[in-house]
Amino acid sequence: MVAAMSPALETMMLAFSGDGELPERALFLGAEAHDGLREWGDLTGWQPFKPKADVWDAAGFSRSDGLPAGRWPVVLVLPGKSKEETLVWFAAARDRLEAGGRLVVAMPNSAGAGRFEKELRKATGGVESLQKHKCRAFSAVDDGTWDESVFAAWRELGGRRVVEGTHFVTEAGVFSCGHVDSGSRLLAGHLPGNLRGSVADLGAGWGVLADTVLRNCGKVERVDLYEADARALDCARENLAEFGGRAGFHWLDVAAGVPGEYDAVVMNPPFHVGQATDVGLGRAFLTSAAGCLRTGGRLFLVANRQLPYEAALDGLGMSWRQLAEDATFKVILADKRR
Repeated sequence: MVAAMSPALETMMLAFSGDGELPERALFLGAEAHDGLREWGDLTGWQPFKPKADVWDAAGFSRSDGLPAGRWPVVLVLPGKSKEETLVWFAAARDRLEAGGRLVVAMPNSAGAGRFEKELRKATGGVESLQKHKCRAFSAVDDGTWDESVFAAWRELGGRRVVEGTHFVTEAGVFSCGHVDSGSRLLAGHLPGNLRGSVADLGAGWGVLADTVLRNCGKVERVDLYEADARALDCARENLAEFGGRAGFHWLDVAAGVPGEYDAVVMNPPFHVGQATDVGLGRAFLTSAAGCLRTGGRLFLVANRQLPYEAALDGLGMSWRQLAEDATFKVILADKRR
């Protein structure tokens, strides 16, 4: 049995709770496990976020590592929280829908479900909609009259784009896709050039901190990037290609622990789950960092100034000091003494 399900997913399932037959084949973009899906036929999921992908896998459903090729009579979409990402996923769903097929979307009202329902209606001419659990599920059937120019415009929002003023590429939906995050920029400016040996970048995103270490620290043999968003990690592979074997890439839920031992860890830990602040997520990153550091190893982290990570470091037996701060962020250096 699947332990916890999102309200948006519960609302989506209501769209299939009538007397009609369940789909024999379906594709699920942003797949999340639900016990009701066990009654379906051939179901393929795509989920770029590792913790949710792990739950999907553990439930025994079939998953594609990348956006799969082919077409399906039903395509489900549970999009992320950014506008561009949502519209890109609408286009991806359309590209994988059979003629006469049904596209079904579910979103929280707080994420703009009503607005995105209007967007889909603009492309399809009409939608069916239901509301429950402070969410909205809306769907459209391809009747041959959809406005393909709208989907084409959404499709153009996808793909890689260069971050202005840098050599980095990103894509819609990944963290800080339009600019170098201010916290990461502050931390990068305070990383010493004398790092050596092996380094882990936890929650590495598209590779800003790893690039700084590899470019400025000649005695670093390797940086392993650990990132839960497969799309961000793919961008990092492209961004760090010039460093060859000095960079390693790992699709991993850092909060669940990090394998190996490292001489240093750098990180800009996340502290949001969806739209909610979750200080516990940052603390889990600190625990994982402490667990993978060798004795005498150093942790360099940046965090919003109000986050109480110092107490967590004390609890982990690490000594720490603040290296820098600005109006929003603080940079902390912590040492593992035992």
